[in-house]
Amino acid sequence: AVCNSNPTPCNDPPDKLFTVHGLWPSNRNGPDPEKCKTTALNSQKIGNMTAQLEIIWPNVLNRSDHVGFWEREWIKHGTCGYPTIKDDMHYLKTVIRMYITQKQNVSAILSKATIQPNGTNRPLVDIENALRRGTNNTKPKFKCQKNSRTT
Repeated sequence: AVCNSNPTPCNDPPDKLFTVHGLWPSNRNGPDPEKCKTTALNSQKIGNMTAQLEIIWPNVLNRSDHVGFWEREWIKHGTCGYPTIKDDMHYLKTVIRMYITQKQNVSAILSKATIQPNGTNRPLVDIENALRRGTNNTKPKFKCQKNSRTT
């Protein structure tokens, strides 16, 4: 979706799995908070998380700058997650934990329902039902984005 809706198209072909779009706190009423602090991401500490993050949360617009992408996400969204999100490394570990450990791997859930990221349009209810089946009936939050690059 990012590759199709961004004015700067992706250089690489789209991944054949659904990846994390982002992790940010949300307000039930009103806009989601942004840029709550100016604490930079400590890229020296990412270490052994890099390989996992590059697969599940890649910078699809610039494959050579994953760390810069994660830092922008941390500053824009992660800094607003306190006290639930303690710091930058807890933020990245939470993304990994939600995707892998807590079985919120959208690729695996949708693949099990034979929904693949292959450009095929699907009714929203099919996607919602598949996600509910894979997440103990948790209702997903969808955010629609107008896509001007396709008809």
